[in-house]
Amino acid sequence: MISKKHFLFCLMATALISCSHKTWTVTQATSVKIPIDSSTEKLAYKAYKAYLQPIKQEVDAKMNIVIGQAAETMTGHGPESLLSNLNADIYRQTASKFSGNEVDISIINLGGLRTVVTAGDITIRKVFELMPFENELVVLWLKGDKLNELLQYFASMGGEGVSGLHMEIEHGKAINIKIGDKPLDKDKIYTIVTNDYLAGGNDKMFQLAMYEKKQNTGIKIRNMLLDYIKSETQKGNKIQSKLDGRITINR
Repeated sequence: MISKKHFLFCLMATALISCSHKTWTVTQATSVKIPIDSSTEKLAYKAYKAYLQPIKQEVDAKMNIVIGQAAETMTGHGPESLLSNLNADIYRQTASKFSGNEVDISIINLGGLRTVVTAGDITIRKVFELMPFENELVVLWLKGDKLNELLQYFASMGGEGVSGLHMEIEHGKAINIKIGDKPLDKDKIYTIVTNDYLAGGNDKMFQLAMYEKKQNTGIKIRNMLLDYIKSETQKGNKIQSKLDGRITINR
């Protein structure tokens, strides 16, 4: 006869074996794009949509506030562009003011500029579209040899957003590099302002993560842009930029 204790042990063992995890393997997968537009309106959950409507109206009212005027349409294509030059200049101006010393250069990624700024009204919504991420302004101290490697990468890519330097691209190589008005010194330590995403060596800008020193400013990029536009508007200025040959391609 099986004892009660033995019976309970067998019962628990059987339960554990039957509950063992199975291993699953994906053998095939398919995906379908589902557009979120007027064609999907019929699928909307009407009660939830009605609940969200007053919230949407409140958000829209704030996002559609006009905070400035763009003097011209600005796009963000390389090797340099009106939009990238403007943003890079704002980066350097803000970081210099924050640190109390002139920051040598600024670096931004053209892919991080997520929309076009058209001539005319600039709304808060437009700034959120331009910078939808919660990135922060960061100042780095980087040795000149690493900076040179980074600029060579920029040259191979056809350019990136910069301020405070001039360079030429010839056969995919960066030449005649000047920081300010002086040739790049591979032994010098330069101050560079960028965003925390790039400071981590992302977008293949590995050299930025090889810094000698790093300072987090606590300044959100989006807030910086909003403050700049509002400040210029209060001065009676339109938001404008210019192409000044900071990166040129020799044909």
